[in-house]
Amino acid sequence: MPQPKPKKIGRPKLPKGEAKGRIVPIRFNPADLKRIESMARASQQTVSEWIRGRVAAVMEPRQATGRTKGKLGHYPAARAR
Repeated sequence: MPQPKPKKIGRPKLPKGEAKGRIVPIRFNPADLKRIESMARASQQTVSEWIRGRVAAVMEPRQATGRTKGKLGHYPAARAR
């Protein structure tokens, strides 16, 4: 008699359509990450929730002008220190 498969450990898979989607790796310098973590904590969100909210706010078009609500910071290729 074959043995039953052991139960998988970890979080069960989410139903179709409930997964967040693709993971996009991004790097921040230590100073920026510290500010992001502080802002996320102040708004009682995880860092990921805070970043997703900020990106969504920038992409949301304004009603009257057709422009975006805000701007993401511009990072030059190399910073002068």
